[in-house]
Amino acid sequence: MSNVYDRLTKLLAEGFGLEPHELSPSDTFSHLEMDSLAMVELTVAAEEEFGVKLSEKEVGPDSTLADAARVLEQKAEAA
Repeated sequence: MSNVYDRLTKLLAEGFGLEPHELSPSDTFSHLEMDSLAMVELTVAAEEEFGVKLSEKEVGPDSTLADAARVLEQKAEAA
């Protein structure tokens, strides 16, 4: 996977106690049992890490990790 995906899984590991080797690009955030507060916290952490702004429509509970990485990568490239 991409560097962005690797950085995203590192954020999940550091901030939410998830193990990177147990994560799959097809996992959704709801599958990972991330509630709305966790999603807000992840969004803030990702915005700081990647220097972009995210909306709930771009990355939400039904987004896969691959979807989120793709959005982050596209936004970072456009910035």
